[in-house]
Amino acid sequence: MMGYSSAMDTVIVMPALWSRAFIPTLRQVPAEAEIASHQLMLRAGLIRQLGSGLHSYLPAGWRALSKVAGIVRREMDAMGASELHTPAITPRGLLQETGRDDESDEELFRLKDRFGRQSVLGPAPEEVITDLARYCVQSHRQLPLLVYRIQGRCCDEERPRAGVLRGRESQVMDACSFHLATDGEGGLEQTCESMRAAFRRIFDRCGLRCETVRAAGGTDQTASHEFHFACEAGEDTIFRSQSGGYLANTEACGIGERAWTLDSPPTGELAEVHTPDLPGVEEVAAFLKIRPAQMLKTLVCRGDDGWIVAVVRGDHELNLHKLRNAVGGEVALADDEEAGKAGFAIGFVSPSVIRSADVAKLVIDPDAAQEGFWASGANRMDYHVRHFNWRREVGDALEPDRVRVADIRNAVDEDPSPTDDGTALRAVKGITLGRVHNAGRKCAEAMKFLVLDEQQRQRPPHMGCYSIAIERLIAGVIESSHDDDGIIWPALIAPWQVHTVPIKFEGEVREVAARLAGELEAAGADVVIDDRAERPGVKFADADLLGCPVRITIGDKTLAEGCVEIKRRIDGRAKGELVPVDEASRRCRELLNQLAPATIGDGLSEI
Repeated sequence: MMGYSSAMDTVIVMPALWSRAFIPTLRQVPAEAEIASHQLMLRAGLIRQLGSGLHSYLPAGWRALSKVAGIVRREMDAMGASELHTPAITPRGLLQETGRDDESDEELFRLKDRFGRQSVLGPAPEEVITDLARYCVQSHRQLPLLVYRIQGRCCDEERPRAGVLRGRESQVMDACSFHLATDGEGGLEQTCESMRAAFRRIFDRCGLRCETVRAAGGTDQTASHEFHFACEAGEDTIFRSQSGGYLANTEACGIGERAWTLDSPPTGELAEVHTPDLPGVEEVAAFLKIRPAQMLKTLVCRGDDGWIVAVVRGDHELNLHKLRNAVGGEVALADDEEAGKAGFAIGFVSPSVIRSADVAKLVIDPDAAQEGFWASGANRMDYHVRHFNWRREVGDALEPDRVRVADIRNAVDEDPSPTDDGTALRAVKGITLGRVHNAGRKCAEAMKFLVLDEQQRQRPPHMGCYSIAIERLIAGVIESSHDDDGIIWPALIAPWQVHTVPIKFEGEVREVAARLAGELEAAGADVVIDDRAERPGVKFADADLLGCPVRITIGDKTLAEGCVEIKRRIDGRAKGELVPVDEASRRCRELLNQLAPATIGDGLSEI
């Protein structure tokens, strides 16, 4: 709430009153809320669902979100970054320049205006920021350049769930940097390292312990990392070695050496089996009365040199990033219609197709090159074969220039660690909160963004891309810090830092509540006063649910002793301490500073 002094024409900050702050709490757990953060954000009146994957932020939730954004802003500004704002609507032409406007990408929201012009709603901003830079930056003297924005991103999620963790619109900090060099002063790697350090400070100030893991992409693997918060409610998977020396996300996680052979003896005569109306590996395996791990999954891809056929075990998933590394170029899953016209029986392809089709390379994962029984597609619709044998079925095509055995699948729990330390990988669920990514020159080259270097030669700059999912961060904080009664907010991002609960908001109780709130607000703390005419039990339950770090309870009995009760939310149901009224403001400031040790520059260090 804001007040104004007409005499001096200055703004006076005043505490919020619950009755006017619009905090509609819920007693029951909403049926649609599956995880703790979603349940508590709804129950504590932080958000309300507008539609599938769409949430409105109510005042308490928006205050917390704004405080996280403020911490992000201070760190970005301290790095010398400049904030900008870009339109939510992006012309499709920009994405077409980089090839990101793929019609098969169903996660992009596409729009058409009254004149038939096509646009995309709220995508990642790489093309938009590169477009700005190519018209405003001509010389190496203008680099390095680091800009950022904090605004909405949109994604047409097929199955939105888990509240703000998997929504269709989310608040994200996106930053981009441009450099002529990767190393040295002002180089891309220096900025990536500074950004990683800044991200760690941001997460620390928000009360989250995050892990930095290897991520795929970029031209320099050391410059691409993600930040994960380990949490069972998360939908992302990270892998760590038992020794703790290796951390990677699913896309980037390597797998240790595995023995393999393409020369094992046949397990029987090749037998063709009719397998109609069986949509997947699980169904085919059940029909053949074998395990999915005994099947070969053969996928047709399109690469720079033509058709690429990749083979993994039936219970494994192909990793396109690893496949690209294996063939040394760009690779994407083939369009079914195009591949069908080229002679591939999609869904029923056998590795032996290399003998009859125009296949540039056959890439086999080591786990698919083992002794024993194998079943595979039969290269014709609705048929599979039993007793597939590599040497017999592929024969002379098993040449080193056409066939390669390489790690091309996603890691799974218990796989050998790539660190060769004899340990296994362990899969951990988590929430991805941020990314620091070396994007190379691909975007600049595609969009013809050129800068004059010191020798007056035109060169495309290197680009770094950085992001923090602010709403996911809020959800991660709640997942990590709550109890049976509600949220337990860290001091720096709580909607209000002090929650004042008068037993009855009248007389001396009201005067003391207003006085303490004024003193705390003047010292830089946010205060909400529960001025409702509700029973104390209701007020205390709502206070625990909302989870502000410090609570002051004021009643006639304690005031008769010249005291108020002060307690920390983190202490749960333990009793608070009685503090003399004249010492209450100071004691609250002490507790807030204990709860927020990393407060330099955040406004609490002087409370």
